[in-house]
Amino acid sequence: MSGFQRPTQGSVTLDGIEVGARGPHYAARIGVGRTFQAGRLFRDLTVGENLTIAAMGAGMGMRKARWRAGAILNWMGCEDMAQQRCDSLSYGNERRIGIGRALALAPKFVLLDEPASGMNDAESDALMRLIASIPGEFDCGVLLIEHNMEVIMGACERIHVLDGGRTIAEGNPAAIMHNPDVRRAYLGDKGKGGVTPVKAA
Repeated sequence: MSGFQRPTQGSVTLDGIEVGARGPHYAARIGVGRTFQAGRLFRDLTVGENLTIAAMGAGMGMRKARWRAGAILNWMGCEDMAQQRCDSLSYGNERRIGIGRALALAPKFVLLDEPASGMNDAESDALMRLIASIPGEFDCGVLLIEHNMEVIMGACERIHVLDGGRTIAEGNPAAIMHNPDVRRAYLGDKGKGGVTPVKAA
């Protein structure tokens, strides 16, 4: 979907424009941002420089790119990190800055690949609130792939559940929460004592 691999069949389009067959740089230019499970930040550059470079890669001039980088860091509450080198970031902040860099592209859709992986509960809760606010703040869609069900339930309006590569459920959080196939596969319901509680913000 972000152009890193060419589809073997079918097509991926955004506003009628083919995305999947022309590579990630083209996808970024037409409005697809993404993060990776590994941060992939430019570790020898500052946080601000990372976001500025991303914005310039989407076609912005230097002045506009710097302004957008600063605005995103302010929104994330990370403005004090602008001059910090990325090789000194904590793991949680590295993941957050990765999302900020994807948003610097001014995307129509941002694709997040397991952003809560390796985070503790407090970091995951903060990330959940951040992700949930992206559509309203940036007027873009969010596609989130995540195994942390608390983050999914608190951040997503519509959920598509896979188990072993097969779709087992699709719907809003309330419907997914009470789906017996999902409860067995992801929420710990083995038929002996019910479903593991899931907290939603």
